[in-house]
Amino acid sequence: MNTSFAGDSAPDIWLLVETQPRVLKVMDGPVEKEVFPQIAIGRRGAGFEKMRNDDKTPLGEYRIGWINESSKYHRFFGFTYPNLDNAKRAFAGGLIGEDTFQAIARANLRDGVPPQNTPLGGQIGIHGLGGANPTVHENFDWTHGCIALTNQQIDRLSQWVRRGTLVVIR
Repeated sequence: MNTSFAGDSAPDIWLLVETQPRVLKVMDGPVEKEVFPQIAIGRRGAGFEKMRNDDKTPLGEYRIGWINESSKYHRFFGFTYPNLDNAKRAFAGGLIGEDTFQAIARANLRDGVPPQNTPLGGQIGIHGLGGANPTVHENFDWTHGCIALTNQQIDRLSQWVRRGTLVVIR
């Protein structure tokens, strides 16, 4: 796995999101540094085929493209979603056109944030609860495609996350 990126993340720290059994792991190379249990994902599960408003969490490899410390969900670590793999599948399936494919490809080449307003959706990342109901979080997958942790968990995770941190969702 290549963990290099032009961002300011420590090169060996990366995040592994396991949609089953709903855990997020902070990894230092192959070593688990911290495990966050009872995460929530999209209310319609996870998959490689994600579209705007389908409430699915995208599987694959992404980077943290931006960080919002004052999100309505407490903190938000935005992904470089859609990535080139997402764009290739969508373009081959006729879901996006050449212009959208090229815009995503250009962002990928420059380690930038791809367009967030395509038919594939956007604004996908890891966030806290903000004012959301903790009981719902404990019992249901409730997001529109993001990975959710409690506010306390996202605060602890923030010590590990920088722009450029690799996130593997499987």
